[in-house]
Amino acid sequence: MTEPIILVGGGGHCMACIDVIEQQKVFHIAGIVDTKDKAGELVLGYPIICGDEKLSELAQTHDNFLITIGQIKRVEKRISLFITLKKLNVNLPVVMSPHAYVSKHAIIKKGTIIMHHALITAGAIIGRNCIVNSNALVEHGAAVEDHCHISTGAIINGEAHIKEGCFIGSGAIIREGITVGEKSVISAGVCVMHDVEAKTILKQ
Repeated sequence: MTEPIILVGGGGHCMACIDVIEQQKVFHIAGIVDTKDKAGELVLGYPIICGDEKLSELAQTHDNFLITIGQIKRVEKRISLFITLKKLNVNLPVVMSPHAYVSKHAIIKKGTIIMHHALITAGAIIGRNCIVNSNALVEHGAAVEDHCHISTGAIINGEAHIKEGCFIGSGAIIREGITVGEKSVISAGVCVMHDVEAKTILKQ
């Protein structure tokens, strides 16, 4: 029997999350939270039930929540929602596509979603409130800190360290052992061969 879950954020990333949840068959979607002016709209057939100003009310009747707003250039909204939900003492489960491979020797922390065909190998650590998107690879011993988005087809090689709040774009490659400083943005297709300081934006 599946458990109800509330999704927080009703945009494009939400649609991808819905697809994973439907395939996983662990949760059923009880509703979506977005802005109050969108209440009543549907996302893939699921209703937007209220704005995020009512999260505290929903937390009194629902246990499971997942943040489903995307993250490209700015991470602050995802962090703010995560802090709010933690204060409300709700459950922020790991949501994992049945089409992904996650080693039993990897660690995946609360509120993170692992999308279709992602590959996470032994000894990798993925922090809280992360997105590991479709076809991404996180290799052995790599560490991805809280609130990061590892985008489609990105490769995080062995022992690399992605610090808090980073965005790693589609097809980007992080060389083994490299550290990417917090809140950095690595654009699509960039190959990172040297350590990156905090809040750096790397483009092709």
